[in-house]
This record gives sequence, structure tokens and C-alpha cells, in this order.
Amino acid sequence: MTGSGAARKRVAVLGAGIMGSSVALELARRGFHVVLVDAADVPFSGASRWNEGKLHLGYLYAGDPTLATARHVLPGGLAFMDMVRDLIGCEIEPAITAQDDLYLVHRDSVVDAVTMRDRFAALSALVSSTPGADRYPGDASRERTQALSRAQLDACADTRFITAGFRVPERSISTRWLADRYLDALRSEPGIELAMSSHVGGIRPVQEAGRERWEIEATAPIDGRFDAVVNALWAGRLAIDRSAGLQLQPGWSHRYRLSLFVHTTRTVAADSVVVSTGPFGDIKNYNGRDFYLSWYPAGLMVEGHGVSPPEVPASGPADRARIIAAIRGELGALLPSAHAILDQADSVQLQGGWVFAQGRGSLADPASSLHRRDRFGIAGRGAYVSVDTGKYSVAPWLARQVADRVSAEC
Repeated sequence: MTGSGAARKRVAVLGAGIMGSSVALELARRGFHVVLVDAADVPFSGASRWNEGKLHLGYLYAGDPTLATARHVLPGGLAFMDMVRDLIGCEIEPAITAQDDLYLVHRDSVVDAVTMRDRFAALSALVSSTPGADRYPGDASRERTQALSRAQLDACADTRFITAGFRVPERSISTRWLADRYLDALRSEPGIELAMSSHVGGIRPVQEAGRERWEIEATAPIDGRFDAVVNALWAGRLAIDRSAGLQLQPGWSHRYRLSLFVHTTRTVAADSVVVSTGPFGDIKNYNGRDFYLSWYPAGLMVEGHGVSPPEVPASGPADRARIIAAIRGELGALLPSAHAILDQADSVQLQGGWVFAQGRGSLADPASSLHRRDRFGIAGRGAYVSVDTGKYSVAPWLARQVADRVSAEC
């Protein structure tokens, strides 16, 4: 970093979701001038606003017998609450689900109930022994994976399809609530310049005074040269990486998914539930009146394996009504609380965004590499840094590492 009397170094951060916004805030507070670039009109318009907000500890990846995914997501999940509080300057507990998640085993799960019980026990032991577990919402340092009794299972699910259930120490946060707090932080940070409605097509290195700097090629011109570039895009990251000369690692997928975001007219008692493990769905209860409902097959709009993501099919009112009905029907057939939530709906929004993963295949296939998510992180060369967020809850933790790397390079 330059001294106090020198001009501030300029950094372009591509992508204004939770990853890019966290990086921008970290760098601006270290004295950089940050230009935050996104194709959307405002930050947090895609998947960072419209997802379930799971603070991952690894339980979703019971299909990974090595626990490698859990070890990879765990540091970010445990650090999330404290790091986000520092970034946005306010407490986030009010937006976090109040009760531990229930994981229900579908009869067609790729992991049977006995295997899942054993893996959850191993996961809980890993989580509780990891430093910082006591800072996780609800205190994950208290080892606890509890099998549901038959009466508890009957009370929450149709046991013709659900064979077992477990209560695990995992929570979620309302991503819509958090997106608005991030926006406030970005707008009040003088070191951040927003460059919205600008689609980046590539970057170009240039030599200037014996050192490498960068120019941005975008639909809306981005003026000037940059001392560093951070590529925090999700759907378009690979094409930019290739333009920067990075070698792409094979085996990725782009998926565009939609889910329901429901606000009810009155409080509805419903557990936060994950139907696992495979192409199923889940419910998140954030505060008794705001809910997330998903059914993976109904909400998956398109999937592709090219360097650039495929086109999202156009959808009109009839298409959206059909998707909403499918999510309600499939999820409600297993979980009666889905009907209770939607029967009391004041508003129902069908929203979503792109999901990128270093994995592909069907979630119904136990051999699919999507059952492991331990191939994300930071890559790059010199002052060009590319970051695969991997999971929403890992973003603030990775952002600090990105900021450290940029600071060292500049």
C-alpha cells in the first residue's frame, strides 16, 4: 500500500454481490479507491439477495464421506456473524433463524438414514471442536445432533416419504434483510465508487512505468487504469479469468435457480427444514412471517457447462404461476407447513439467481461431484485476483484473504 502522502491505489472489483461487496468494503477501509462494477442497476440484485442464506457448517453435504466439504466451509460459517457485523456496522442476529435446522431423510436420498446419522455425528464432533464454534448462532460448540422420534417426525412430515430426521446446529440468515444493510454500508463508504449497469467483457494488462496495470473492457466505459482487479463475479467469472490469462479448472457448472420468498399476514409456526440428500427442497423460517421455500427440480431453470452461462429461458406470468404451484405441490406433499405458510401469504415472490459450482451431474446420482463443494477459493496472478465464492456464508471470510493479497501486491 502507498504511504499517507501518495495517491491512493485504484482497484476494480467485478461483481457486487456479497463477495464483491465484502471485498470492496475491506479494501476501501485499507485506503484503496475501489470501483465496484456490476451489470445490475444496484448491488445485491442477484443470488446474494435471493437465496436461503444458510450459514454452512457442512451438514448439507452428507454425500461427501470425506468431510472435506465441511472442513472447507466451516471457517467461513463460524466467522460469518462477527465478520459481517464489522463490515456493515450493525448486529445481524435479528435476521437469523431462531431454531436449529431439521434435516429430513427422503426415501430416495442418496445417503441412507444410518449413514447420515453417522456422518452427522462426525460433523457435530468436528464443528464443536473447531475454534470459534461458540460464536456461531446458538453456540455450535455444544455437540448436538439429535435424531427425531417417530412422533416428532409425524408432526412435521409425511412419513410415507420421509424415513428419518435429525436436528443439527445449523442456522440461516434472511439474505434480503442483509442485502439492504450491505447497500447502506456501500453507499456510506467514501472509498467506494459504484459503476452499475456495466457488463464486463474482459480485462487487458498494460505496462506503465515498468509495472503491470489493468484496463476494463465493459459495455459502459470504466475510465482509467487499475493497480489491481478482483474478479468476484459468479456467472461471468470464467470468461474474465480466461481474458486475464488464467488456466480454467475443468468440471464446472452454471445453474439458474428460482425459489419462493413469502411474507405472511400473521405468524406461522414452522420449522426450518431441509429434505436431504438429493434433488429435493427446504423451508426457512426467519422470523415467523418471512419464509423461503424451494423445490430444486421445479426451480432449476437452466444448467450449462460452457465458459459463459447459458441463456435463461424467458418466462411469463403463466410460467411463473406453474413454477410456484409446482414448488407448493412438491414441497407441500412432504411438509404440511408449506401449505400453512402459503395459505397465509401476504406476498409471494419467485426470485433467484445464478449458482456456480466446481462440480456437475445430477443430485440424484451419489457419484455426482456436486455432493462435494471443496474446490472453491482464490486464484490469480500478480495483482489480478479471481475468487470462487463457493457458498454465500464463506464470502466475508474469503474477502479478508483477498484484501490481504491485494494489499501485499500493491
